[in-house]
Amino acid sequence: MDATQGIQAQTLANIYLALADDLEIIPVINKIDLQSARPDEVAEELGLVLGTEKNKMLHISAKTGMGVEEILERIVVDIPPPTGDAEKPLQALIFDSEYDSYRGIVVFIKVVNGFIEAGMKIKFMAENSVTSVEEVGVLTPKMIKKDNLTAGEVGYIITGVKEIGNIIVGDTVTTVKDPADTLLHGYKKPKPMVYCGLFPVESVRYEDLREALGKLSLNDSSLDYAPEVSNALGFGFRCGFLGLLHMEIVKERLEREYDLSLITTAPNVAYKIVKTDGETIEVKKPSDFPPEEKISQIQEPYVNASIISPKAYIGEIMSVANGKRGEFVDMQYLSVERVEIKYILPLSEIIVDFFNLLKSVSAGFASLDYELLGFKPSDLVKLDILVAGNQIDELSTIVHKDRAYNLGRELTTKLRKLISRENFEIAIQAAIGKRIIAKERIAPYRKDVTSGLYGGDITRKRKVLEKQKKGKKKMKRIGKVEIPSEAFMSFYNIDTGK
Repeated sequence: MDATQGIQAQTLANIYLALADDLEIIPVINKIDLQSARPDEVAEELGLVLGTEKNKMLHISAKTGMGVEEILERIVVDIPPPTGDAEKPLQALIFDSEYDSYRGIVVFIKVVNGFIEAGMKIKFMAENSVTSVEEVGVLTPKMIKKDNLTAGEVGYIITGVKEIGNIIVGDTVTTVKDPADTLLHGYKKPKPMVYCGLFPVESVRYEDLREALGKLSLNDSSLDYAPEVSNALGFGFRCGFLGLLHMEIVKERLEREYDLSLITTAPNVAYKIVKTDGETIEVKKPSDFPPEEKISQIQEPYVNASIISPKAYIGEIMSVANGKRGEFVDMQYLSVERVEIKYILPLSEIIVDFFNLLKSVSAGFASLDYELLGFKPSDLVKLDILVAGNQIDELSTIVHKDRAYNLGRELTTKLRKLISRENFEIAIQAAIGKRIIAKERIAPYRKDVTSGLYGGDITRKRKVLEKQKKGKKKMKRIGKVEIPSEAFMSFYNIDTGK
């Protein structure tokens, strides 16, 4: 726990998860060397949550090293040793992995039962693939080779496998000779909550992007991706993320570690649609929505949101939450100065700018955590964007009916500033179904074709102008408008954090 910040919403969420799994918790208050530290107040807040006495909380400074040795002693005394039987068939849980260009996939495992050693033939139970172990060892943090790993130990194995799809986080490793009966429990694959399209700026780098996503997914099991084709952006992938921050981190890693230039489409969540024939489908992108007349009901995901903040900002925070279609649930004081506010909010309202607004109105002191609640019916519509009469699927979005007109007006206005002028008029329209709700116009360039005419009858000028008018009409019919990459994120401003 940070002695200057106190309890954060994410910390509280993790505490409850640890308590639910009956894990041993050692409360530690860090940064006590800072002038703004308030360890006694933070200890009181933590005591109310954990029911732990103040004298059992460790006060440390990781910067100066004060109290660090006490933590190590408490870990040895308080944390129970791992359980397991080295005589039972091998059961090892894959909790992480990484790709090595020379040695293939390095798999990090926790051995629960049995033992594993070099030369042993093993099987990945979920994927039902077989290979041999080339090397085993532990991390200290460098990789140190050992003869074997036995029950209760954590380490790595190298098998020489280079096919990325053959190894997944959460799988159970066992032996081919004496296999285990069941997979290990306790690992739950995270469910993506935010989806967006990732496309290479240079279409020839599509295979590079595929390979990079595969390698990245080895140590990020929450990343989900599938091929996607766009008329405007070419070949790419539809990716699922845990949230907006996760999406930004993945994009940044792909660009930095694999030297890729990427275009990211607007983020959205998965919706459930009840069709008029009674069928229920899940849709992960607006372009897959069925026609309006075939939709009976649209359900969107809601979350239980927990916001922790100093009490001075309660009014501003509640105003922001209410503006995002939030439903107030509860409010509890963690201490005299800090309060926890609980709301039910649509996930689609959180993923865009909610966190930034929260930090803005609370001077940076508020923290947010949320968990998926389920799907609820909402009055939603699909907002389409048409440029020069062509629908741009990547700019389509799902929005609440009350906000559709304002968002349509905002989108068309921003696109008018981003799209370059051409020799023909470009109409930018926002539409719901077949109904146009907002429109902007980009005026064409106009050449003065009459400047070279001297004297003569007015009909000469009219003839030349009429010829120019026909040419522009033809160009408008066959001309192509280039959509700049900035347009696909223009109204979310994710890269700038605004």
